[in-house]
Amino acid sequence: MRYDIKLTIDYIYESPAAGARQILHVMPLAIEGRQRVIAGSIQIEPKPAMRQDRRDFFGNDLTELAFTEPHSDITIVLKARVEVTGSAAPGLPTPDLAGLAKVLTAETDLGPRSPLHFLAASPYAEPVRDIALWARSHLQPGRQVAEFVADLGLALHREMRFDAEATTVNTPAAEAFAARHGVCQDFTHIMIIALRSLGIPAGYVSGYLRTLPPPGQERLEGADAMHAWVSAWCGKETGWVEFDPTNAVFAGDGHIVVAYGRDYADLAPVRGAMRIAGGQTTDQYVDVVPVNETGA
Repeated sequence: MRYDIKLTIDYIYESPAAGARQILHVMPLAIEGRQRVIAGSIQIEPKPAMRQDRRDFFGNDLTELAFTEPHSDITIVLKARVEVTGSAAPGLPTPDLAGLAKVLTAETDLGPRSPLHFLAASPYAEPVRDIALWARSHLQPGRQVAEFVADLGLALHREMRFDAEATTVNTPAAEAFAARHGVCQDFTHIMIIALRSLGIPAGYVSGYLRTLPPPGQERLEGADAMHAWVSAWCGKETGWVEFDPTNAVFAGDGHIVVAYGRDYADLAPVRGAMRIAGGQTTDQYVDVVPVNETGA
């Protein structure tokens, strides 16, 4: 399935910013056997004084910007054509929790996608006792890890309510879990905390969702902005699987990956610092359309 993707992010400042440095994680990622980036560009207005496109530790594409002249707004426009050729559902049997623990004990790889990086607490996914107890209450003896990942994601989907107005980017996962509502970021961080509490390596995936569903199917929650879902390591043979708890599905051909990290802090779409007095407003628009529906 091929998609044309357009992301627009607008920032408007109450007073001109004297200078700024930004890091962008918005370009879709090339993934062998899963996702191919046919073309892509990122346009920034006003033009930055410095721009560098490179990879981060986890292998994600990022764009680093520096602005040295005063500016009252920034517009970032990403355009890309991507072909999704596979899903992130488990394709092989996986061990149970005890078997996974034995495999992890013997793990020595410290590369970017090593499961060892995704077991400990991270800035947006610190341990929460209530989430750990909730996760343990859903354990079933002998259940394969990949099956349990799906069980937990489905349970979270049943108990949480998607509400685009309920939380902000800085709302703690514990607060969203206690209220049982939030956005895809909240669903994802809660599930990451739950899985890690049981010794299952889990990380954060940022990306895009198909905006228009196939005929006869419901529109996915979170398609109006950049989306997030969970990556979980299920053993040597299967490796990483990806589950979207907001929509209760394994990531399929309607999920386009941008970046992998431990949590939102590793791959926020826009992160940085600026010299400014006063506040700012921001708007984000996403459109992900199958190529055959664009007339291309």
